[in-house]
Order: sequence, then C-alpha cells, then structure tokens
Amino acid sequence: MFSAYLPLFLMVAVAIVVALVLWSAATFLGPKNPTPEKLTPYESGADSTGTQGVRPSVKFYVAAILFVIFDVEAVFLYPWASVFRELGWLGLAEMLTFLVVLGVTLAYAWKKGALEWVK
Repeated sequence: MFSAYLPLFLMVAVAIVVALVLWSAATFLGPKNPTPEKLTPYESGADSTGTQGVRPSVKFYVAAILFVIFDVEAVFLYPWASVFRELGWLGLAEMLTFLVVLGVTLAYAWKKGALEWVK
C-alpha cells in the first residue's frame, strides 16, 4: 500500500525542499538594505493611513462561515455522486439527510437575516 503513495510523498518532499532552498537563498544571499521608505506599508500606490479604529461588520464573518459550510457541502457532494450507484439506497438516504440538515441551516440563516446586506 505504501508503494501506491510513494510518488505523492516524493512530490511533497521535492516541493518542500525546493521551497526551503529558494527561501534560504533569498534570505541569506539577497541584499539587505532596509530604509524607512521601504518599511512603510504599501497599499495600491497610496500611503496607508491605517484603520485601527475601524471594525468590520459581523456580516462579513457570517458570510464567510456560510460560504465555508456550503463549500464543504459541495466537497462531499461530488465524490458521493461519482459512486452513487455503488452506495445504493442507504447512500441516497444518508446524502438526503445531509442535504436536509444543510437546508435547515440555510433556512435558519435566511430567517435570521444573515444573508441580508442592507437593512
């Protein structure tokens, strides 16, 4: 069984080695000339004034969490669809249960106004 995953482990090992070599070369061999101008934050060509006092709305976080929830649904839905015939009725019932739970979650979020951007 290990031989089946050997190419994957080799690829990951090579990627890690290449990343470490390139990072080490840039860190230890690259020029170091930090000036105050180079150390200032850069935002699209304009000087950054900072936004320490600005608090983002919680709606952005709720939207992100909902995106993750329904993205995970899609991640589980595609492999299930590829082996649908082998799973039979039990697999269908389990996936329908999963989809019902997600539907209830979406209905609850919708009812609570989590999907409304302007009130």
